[in-house]
Amino acid sequence: MKLKQLSSEGRPQERLEKLGAKALSDIELLAMLIRSGSQQKDVLEVSFDLISEAGSLAELTKWTVEDFTAVHGIGHVKALQLKAVMEISNRVLTAHVQEPKVLDDPERVFQFFQPMLPSLEVEKFWVLALNRKNHLIKAKEVTSGTVSGSLVHPRECFREAIKLNASAVIVVHNHPSGDPSPSSADIEVTRKLREAAELLDIDFLDHVILGRSRPDQSQTAFYSFANSGLLG
Repeated sequence: MKLKQLSSEGRPQERLEKLGAKALSDIELLAMLIRSGSQQKDVLEVSFDLISEAGSLAELTKWTVEDFTAVHGIGHVKALQLKAVMEISNRVLTAHVQEPKVLDDPERVFQFFQPMLPSLEVEKFWVLALNRKNHLIKAKEVTSGTVSGSLVHPRECFREAIKLNASAVIVVHNHPSGDPSPSSADIEVTRKLREAAELLDIDFLDHVILGRSRPDQSQTAFYSFANSGLLG
């Protein structure tokens, strides 16, 4: 049955809202991602064609962009979107067999945040909650400031670490200017956080300031208080 022939209660979006995702078929779930069909075929028909061609919903995770665009009703942009969703699915499915992310030095911390740095226009502050082996439990954004700066209170910083029963933390913030050199405010905040961590019996491993690397490599892209000997 075509989408236009279904009652409003029988359409995927209404069924999802009323009954939940588990009540939807593979075709209906895929239709929610595709959102629209073509002049010749509605979204349910396009979804049916995709699963029929692939053999199953799971097989779609192996498809290329070219595979998607070969199906009538899937343009290049929609194919890219579907490929991105399938890649997310693959990563979620394999996450349980991957080694935990270890953040035990500032270089690794910088690499963890690097993909998002070009888009950050204001100063943000994160706390990385770690277990005893320095495996990341959670990265929590604590504050988001303005271009001129963002300060953090120890209470805000350690609330998440305490809730997660973290053994250690690394705090991180960015400088939108690209220069990771610490300001006097950064040094003062680091001192307060280190003292608070001692009272809470949480290892304060580092405060890393993220900048931006230059093509000529004339400036380090991050600053580490631990490497600079300022956490002693």
